[in-house]
Amino acid sequence: MKTTTQAWGWLAAGVLALGLNGAYHDGGAAWVHQIVNRVVSRSVAVVALATGHADRFSAEARAVMAQDQAESYRWASVVERVQAQVQSRVSRSDNDFAWIDAMSAREEAALARVEASRARVEAQTGGIHFTELTFDPSTPVVCPRVRVSVPRIPKIEIVAPVVHIGMAGSGPV
Repeated sequence: MKTTTQAWGWLAAGVLALGLNGAYHDGGAAWVHQIVNRVVSRSVAVVALATGHADRFSAEARAVMAQDQAESYRWASVVERVQAQVQSRVSRSDNDFAWIDAMSAREEAALARVEASRARVEAQTGGIHFTELTFDPSTPVVCPRVRVSVPRIPKIEIVAPVVHIGMAGSGPV
């Protein structure tokens, strides 16, 4: 039981490592490089300060500050882009609702035309009254008998001549 569990654990770890390796080689782990670069640049600044090289420390600190500002500008541009996308989606949904409202208005106008036509027909046929007929299945229905005479057609006999065809051989046709 223990070896089976360990085997499944190693299999899961291998599959996870394979997936991470594929993501890394496809460029999906660029954030790892960014973190490593940030750690390296900051550790270089700390080493420069520890060794007494103030000029190198200030240069590295300026580079880190510039990198942080560039990242904040990138984040700001990403946020602006996302806001623009959201705004365009909202305006598209407003357009969709306007289309639905226009379709509803067309359907309401068509319904009003049908109602006006019905009212016009009722006004034109106002003097006509229809009597309601009821059917009572308990009373028998009497149908008169109708006699139809169909004349007999005389039998005509036609004698057809017999035709003989001579075949050249007994092979297939």
